[in-house]
Amino acid sequence: MKNPVAQGIADFLKHFPPFSSLEYTGLMDISAQSKVIYLEKNQVLFKGGDATHADFYVVKDGAVGLSLTSDAEETLIDKCDEGDILGLRPFFAKNDYLMTARAREESIIYGIPIEVFRPYITGNPKVLEFLLESFASQTRNPYDKERSGKLMAENVVFSDQVADIQYFQPIKYTRNPITANADDVLKFIAKTMANSAVGSVIIQENQLPIGIITDRDLRSKIATGLLSIDVEAREVMTSSVITVPENISVAEAQMLMLKHDVGHLCVTRDGSDKSPVSGIISEHDVVAAQTNTPGVLLKQTRRASNAKELKYVREKLTDLIQSSIDSLIPISHISNIVAEINIAITRRAIELAVEKIGSLPPVRFVWMNIGSQGRKEQLLLTDQDNALIFEDVEPEQYNNVKRYFLELAEMVIEYLGKVGYEPSPNKLLASNPQWCKSLTDWMKQYDAWINTPAEKNVEVSTIFFDFDFIYGAPAIEDALSSHIGMNISRNKKFFAYLASDTLQNPPPLGFFRQFLVESDGEHKDYFDIKSRAIEPLTDAARLLALSMNLIEITNTYHRFKKLAELEPKNAELYEECAEAFNTLMRFRTEEGLLNNSNGKYLNLNELSKSDKVKLKNCFQPISDIQDMIKHRFSLTSIK
Repeated sequence: MKNPVAQGIADFLKHFPPFSSLEYTGLMDISAQSKVIYLEKNQVLFKGGDATHADFYVVKDGAVGLSLTSDAEETLIDKCDEGDILGLRPFFAKNDYLMTARAREESIIYGIPIEVFRPYITGNPKVLEFLLESFASQTRNPYDKERSGKLMAENVVFSDQVADIQYFQPIKYTRNPITANADDVLKFIAKTMANSAVGSVIIQENQLPIGIITDRDLRSKIATGLLSIDVEAREVMTSSVITVPENISVAEAQMLMLKHDVGHLCVTRDGSDKSPVSGIISEHDVVAAQTNTPGVLLKQTRRASNAKELKYVREKLTDLIQSSIDSLIPISHISNIVAEINIAITRRAIELAVEKIGSLPPVRFVWMNIGSQGRKEQLLLTDQDNALIFEDVEPEQYNNVKRYFLELAEMVIEYLGKVGYEPSPNKLLASNPQWCKSLTDWMKQYDAWINTPAEKNVEVSTIFFDFDFIYGAPAIEDALSSHIGMNISRNKKFFAYLASDTLQNPPPLGFFRQFLVESDGEHKDYFDIKSRAIEPLTDAARLLALSMNLIEITNTYHRFKKLAELEPKNAELYEECAEAFNTLMRFRTEEGLLNNSNGKYLNLNELSKSDKVKLKNCFQPISDIQDMIKHRFSLTSIK
């Protein structure tokens, strides 16, 4: 008997890849087990954070939006129209959906069971090729130039920079895996697997891989009674083993496991089975690699219930930074992603602190990151610098309100300390009564810095012009930003002092272009890349940006890029400064990751000749930008 519903589904699917590559009988088999889903406008098909469904979906009529939710704000990432595929995450990852699929109008969706479709992927080269090319090229449909039928896999494709990290970072895997010989008795191999808590053993001959024994083999061949536990490994092993090269990416590992329907890949020196074994990649390694993606880390941050869980996220973030550095992802891209996760960690620490106090804040407030956090340049676990602004209250309420926020700040700083961010040694912290006060008091503080600058306090004040309002009431942020903007406008005395302070730190080269290194102390003969190279560019960018009333742009790289846009005649110099800053930040980050430090001091003896040249090339823009500052800002107005 004909199934008109199934026939209707099959007749629709046959026009769209990859279904167009299937025989009609196969399409009818798939369609007979599929379902028709009706969605009202704004109805959710699945939400970010939901467990993956047993089905994936194809849009028949209407439109479905894919969105990310951040801080209760839903951002549309893409829209799926007729013939578009979504919900394929179960094929490639075992964790939850990362995006929300919501109908943008009344829609009809076909739900196709994953397990029904899976055999057609492994059994049909064209279907597999479509999926592989779509994911590898990050195009929705590599065949159809008119976008008729696209693929959306919810695999953390938030933006180009995040996609680079997700798909092209090298996967971490077990090196020097357990191996055995083909004539070894299986019973002893199984004991070794149990004792070592591993799920696979490579069978080798003359150090070359000839097969693999996995937990699956033990279950299907031994536990079922098909073979005896006393047989030799050769009778149980799966052969031939799939081999891959040492620097394989997460995406490539995913694709090969899917293509060959295997749960393990054998790593060899040159990627062939004619080369010695050097590692093993499991499905668990692929899933674990995906836990380091920005979307997953953000989700884990928002769900964290204590400092220990926040610290776990920060450790995973360090892994993400390392893999991104290894993959040569631009440092500005890495900084953007890391900043968002660092901000999320601080926000969650604030929420946990409020919960611990047990009462809501008495008035609205804003948490302000300053310094490197305020500039969104904190890639390493360096000090925390912050401040707190609460809205104005009646004089009789002031002390009680301030007491609440000092207690709150103390808890937040304690949480962040447990995560790994040590409190500022200069007590530039929201828990310090000097930096926790009302909006009016903060306005007065900025007035003093701007209108009556003095050399003794310029140094401490400049860090407060690198700020980022990360939590609280936008009205307070806007009021303070506007107040600062009005006060610094054309304030020659203020900029003269900033300029003088900026020029206190000259380019770090001595006679004969020799590096200026530390002359004594613990770091004797080391190069202070932070103080001697990064800070001169940071100071210059701050001065020039503020002089053009660019209050809300605080990142050094973005300050220079914006200046280049606003001043075409000096664009080349600003671009050189931006690139020099990124290069210096990469040097510092690599140093910090390598030695588990703040990366401030470089051992020049450990740098290659080309790296030393690259480092020195960053110093000329410092000299040039300081020459510009000397000519632009008159210092004679200082009294």
